[in-house]
Amino acid sequence: MVKMKQVLSRLTEVHLREVWGHEALDFTNWLALEENINLLSEAIGIDIKPIQTEAGVGRFNVDLLAEEEATGRKIIIENQLENTNHDHLGKIITYVSGYDAEIIIWIVREFREEHQRAVEWLNEHTDENISFFLLKIKLWKIEGSNPAPKFEIIVSPNEWAKVIKTAQTNNTLTDTKLTQLEFWNKFKEYVLSTNTKIRLQTPRPQHWYDITIGSSDAHLSLTFNTRDNLVSCELYISKNKDLFNFLLERRTEIETEIDEKADWIDAQTASRIVIKKNVNNCFNQNEWEDQFKWLLAKTILFRHVFTKYLKAVKKIN
Repeated sequence: MVKMKQVLSRLTEVHLREVWGHEALDFTNWLALEENINLLSEAIGIDIKPIQTEAGVGRFNVDLLAEEEATGRKIIIENQLENTNHDHLGKIITYVSGYDAEIIIWIVREFREEHQRAVEWLNEHTDENISFFLLKIKLWKIEGSNPAPKFEIIVSPNEWAKVIKTAQTNNTLTDTKLTQLEFWNKFKEYVLSTNTKIRLQTPRPQHWYDITIGSSDAHLSLTFNTRDNLVSCELYISKNKDLFNFLLERRTEIETEIDEKADWIDAQTASRIVIKKNVNNCFNQNEWEDQFKWLLAKTILFRHVFTKYLKAVKKIN
């Protein structure tokens, strides 16, 4: 008996202008919606929180001014539903200086080779704090379906290269920085391999790694402490003492839920609820998988426990 072949549909590309007739009024406003900015966040590995559309810089307007949710780093998003051109590239440089932005995202229909090279050059000649992205956006549909957007990364920063370049320039190349970057890159690979639905940012050469939990008042922060040989997971609360006190009043209940005692640290600008795990040697990569397992398990646990309390405090307020 010959098995019937499964019938497959064809993807059909939809012209962008059929859906978004005007860049500012249609596309930028569409992108600023939470469910759509989340698509962009997932594509580039950065949690984006919109601040303002058409934000002014002198006589120009930034299509979308945003920030990285956990760190507050400014993000400039420039949209171009046409081929790249010199005019938009020049505006992007103006916007970066005008808002002291550290993350720059250029979304286009098509790109010219000289503009791709220009964005690559900017990534190669700026320090590790500055990141330039060039992305194409396309719309696809299957037979009679609604169009679906798809972001394609054309250029993104090479974190390894930036760290080495900056360190060589400043004579600060250290094994620790390179190890931190490699640790978080491999941690991200590990998490992605588990199919856990956690949005992960682009790893950076630092001892901490932030993960958003849907709140502007708090986020999770994982640490990789090579000096003291420990890893940790914490809820980091920025400037909201009322939230920290709300949680502190429920300390016994919370510690029961996370099944261990935590360090409750109330500093002047930020407060933290921390649990730690001692390790033999942070530089020993043979031990990293055990550390990844612990960090991922505690991340999932903290998200589950604290999201509930963050929702509860919102209802009270």
